[in-house]
Amino acid sequence: MSYTPSRPLGYGCLILSMSLVGAYVALTKPLAAMLPVFLLAWLRFAIGAVAMVRWMKKPADEKPLSTQSRWLVFLESFLGNFLFTLCMITGVSMTNAVSAGVIMSSIPAVVAVMSWIFLKEKISLRVWGAVACGAIGIGLLSLAKDTHGAAPAANAAGQYAWLGNVLVFCAVLCEASYAVIGKKLTAVLTPKRISAVINLWGLLLMTPMGFYTALHFDFAVVPVDIWVLLLFYGLAASVWTVWLWMTGLKVVPAARAGVFTVMLPVSAALVGVVALGESLSALQASAFAVALAGMLLATLPGRNTDSLPLH
Repeated sequence: MSYTPSRPLGYGCLILSMSLVGAYVALTKPLAAMLPVFLLAWLRFAIGAVAMVRWMKKPADEKPLSTQSRWLVFLESFLGNFLFTLCMITGVSMTNAVSAGVIMSSIPAVVAVMSWIFLKEKISLRVWGAVACGAIGIGLLSLAKDTHGAAPAANAAGQYAWLGNVLVFCAVLCEASYAVIGKKLTAVLTPKRISAVINLWGLLLMTPMGFYTALHFDFAVVPVDIWVLLLFYGLAASVWTVWLWMTGLKVVPAARAGVFTVMLPVSAALVGVVALGESLSALQASAFAVALAGMLLATLPGRNTDSLPLH
């Protein structure tokens, strides 16, 4: 039988999932500096495939998938794994953290709009308020980082910074699609099966480019600490974050779940503060407070019409 968490536990899973995503997005900088993008993405999916071999087994109570569900599984991997990985890694390497943070702050709003269009979810004013809090909080955070010596885009990414920003926004669209499609899939597959199957698709899609890159790469130049970081990245990106997100989506509407994506840029910024020794200003602290207030607004119990089941 598939385990169904309580609503508070579902919120916790969503928060932890996006926090891990933010952490590994921030840590892709040193990985991308040492490993080619296609090779990095291929190794990430390979690590996930090994870790989730047991999750590939079909449960006895799983019903046969319809043609639509099979396409959704493919799209979940193609958009949420394959394209998101390529767009985010390449985009972050071409632009600066300030621009990426501002762009990523649009994720909750994009998720809410997609949920309204494709899932016919009723979006309450309180959820829209939570979305606004998240956008304001991350916007303040980006401004705060900019006032603390962040390199201008021209210095950080040169003349191709605009392309990096476009790629990061494409990653935003992929992440929003991932949230919406994932809500549909949780009705027919367990979180473990979703995690394993979409990772396998990602591995298959990335293998031609990853294998070709591997044939021309000198693995001996990669230091041990990068391999350790790669192992964390592979497990976090392919296993932990996906399972946590899908588990939370079983009990949380997609539009409300989208509010928790504010933890992606917030977590990325916190990793910078903790790991890179950046100072935390009063403006940054205010940004965190506003973003967290948005999550609190979304998680407080409300009327039944605020959390109608999906069909």
